[in-house]
Amino acid sequence: MTELEFAIENRRLLHQYPETSMEEIKTTEHVLNFLDALGISYVRPLATGVVAYLEGNSERTFAFRADIDALPIHEESNIDFRSRVNGKMHACGHDGHTTALMLFVRRCLALREKGALVHNVYFIFQPSEETAAGANQLIHAWTPEYRIEAIFGVHLMPEEAQGKILLRDGPITASATEYRFYISGESSHVASKHQGISAIEVLMHISGQLSQLQHFHLDGLNRNIIHIGHLKAGEAINTVAGSGYLEGTVRTYDEEDLKIVKTRLELIAESSEKLFGAGVEVTFNEGYPPVENDDGLRPAVDRALKQLQFEMIEKDNPYLFGEDFSFYSRLAPSYFIFFGSRNTAKGYTSSLHTSTFNFDEEILISVADYYESLLNSL
Repeated sequence: MTELEFAIENRRLLHQYPETSMEEIKTTEHVLNFLDALGISYVRPLATGVVAYLEGNSERTFAFRADIDALPIHEESNIDFRSRVNGKMHACGHDGHTTALMLFVRRCLALREKGALVHNVYFIFQPSEETAAGANQLIHAWTPEYRIEAIFGVHLMPEEAQGKILLRDGPITASATEYRFYISGESSHVASKHQGISAIEVLMHISGQLSQLQHFHLDGLNRNIIHIGHLKAGEAINTVAGSGYLEGTVRTYDEEDLKIVKTRLELIAESSEKLFGAGVEVTFNEGYPPVENDDGLRPAVDRALKQLQFEMIEKDNPYLFGEDFSFYSRLAPSYFIFFGSRNTAKGYTSSLHTSTFNFDEEILISVADYYESLLNSL
């Protein structure tokens, strides 16, 4: 079986049976069967996912990570290997990331059998990237037997043409922080509305204040998102709303900006209580920190990419989505890059997290090429 045949067979099988975060039972079994067939040792720190290991010719150890979970999206692609699971789909390329790492495992095993595997390698097949911070869970549950010098990962990116690589030192993705406002007003009949405290009025005030944060309180040169995703209030058409709720997300790659936003949200809650007489509470759910690429690893990344003659694009600013690869920097220096996957000629133009996202499996060969070249460049 050629590498392309391997890539197509495994990626399309995974694509047909997507499993969402922390439910990746069959996906994990598929990877385990693959590792068992090759006789490669592994550990299972979590209920799903697996970390495999191969010993090389040096005392140095490096890790490569793939995420394995899918999304709760109903696929609308007209392809013969479309998702067979209603309401679930690999819409973020994790089926490809997993397959590319499996390809790299095969290559590393072949190198070891020839006595040519230069370093020790951990292969991390990680669950729950999309929710629940699987990376964070894994590093707390797993103690590597050997000290890891660096961890590497990739992501497919359909906003850029296939064959191009997007990278930058420092932050390359944003932090993702959730916020929630809980409003306790006082219900009354509309005929006596002055006796009530309208949660809707409070929500309108809060939403207006949120819309001004970027304009007045944050550096205009920095990219930030303060997004309202959901709000609700009211019980009946002729009743003053006694309670309300608003939730959203903050995306920023500057930690100082995030501190400013959180402080302003707390002040908005306090001032709303004084202005309207309602109870207003704001809470935060700390999400994923920014992915911070270690500039000390950049020379090896550059050598690997130039050897393969990939076109490299230096990003001016990070992406404003979250990515839990960020947690691996707590375990070891890390570096994360994006592989352009847009292929207009073949119709692969849909964005990530859409119901028609797809890509050319040849790109998975390129990812394995990068991993192998990178390992030899370290």
